[in-house]
Order: sequence, then structure tokens, then C-alpha cells
Amino acid sequence: MYSEKVMDHFSNPRNVGEIENASGVGTVGNAKCGDIMRIYLDIDENHVIRDCKFKTFGCGAAVATSSMATELVKGKTIEEAMQVTNRAVMEALDGLPPVKVHCSLLAEEAIHAALWDYAQKNHLVIKGLEKPKEDIHEDERREED
Repeated sequence: MYSEKVMDHFSNPRNVGEIENASGVGTVGNAKCGDIMRIYLDIDENHVIRDCKFKTFGCGAAVATSSMATELVKGKTIEEAMQVTNRAVMEALDGLPPVKVHCSLLAEEAIHAALWDYAQKNHLVIKGLEKPKEDIHEDERREED
């Protein structure tokens, strides 16, 4: 059912915790499944993500996708972090069962929400970044993309 990578990131999640005085914090949830993700970013003056941490309330797939998402954005520029999609998170985890794809959508949206917070705090416009939704419902069209 779950890949070895999913099980590893669930059993040994990377980057768990909070960043005090974070550059950006994004919180998203899915009322339908009850998962909530919060991602913290520490971004330097060159717009590079120095550190990324998360706190997630949810299933094992939610924890695993949060963990992988933080790994994928650490050391990246804001523009590079914008390219981390739910598909990239799933591929990095060697896939997710279809009923857990929404967890990867939450991870993508949590990154975007944290970037939005950073942009708002610093009066920046990040190309392609839209105001985040607080409640992400399972969107079958996006899951198929």
C-alpha cells in the first residue's frame, strides 16, 4: 500500500518543529479528512530558503508528505520552491495510494501559504503565487493533473 519512502518519512519525519520568528508561516487544512499542516520557512536576504520545518496533524501520509515537502524546498530559492508541486512530492515518495493524493495537495498548498505570508510581510509579489485557501477540499481535477 505505502512505499518504503512514505513509511520512512512517516516513521522518521524530517524537519519537525517550529521556526521562531519565521520568515513565512503557512497553515492549511482539509475539513473532509481532518488533516492540518503548518509549514515554517526561514528565508535569507537572497530569497533562499535556509530552513523549513513543519507541524502536521493527520494521517501517516500527511506526515510523510509534509516531511518530504520540507526536504524538497530547503536550500531552494523562492522561485524554485514555487515549482514544488503535489506531483513532485508524490514522485519523491515513490507514489501514494489514490485516496491519499490529497495529502500531497496539502503539502503543496502549505508551502504556497508560507510563501504568501513571506511575500505579504515583505511587500513582495511572487510570480504565480495566489492567495492561499485555508481549507483545501479534495479536488479531483487537480489530483489528476
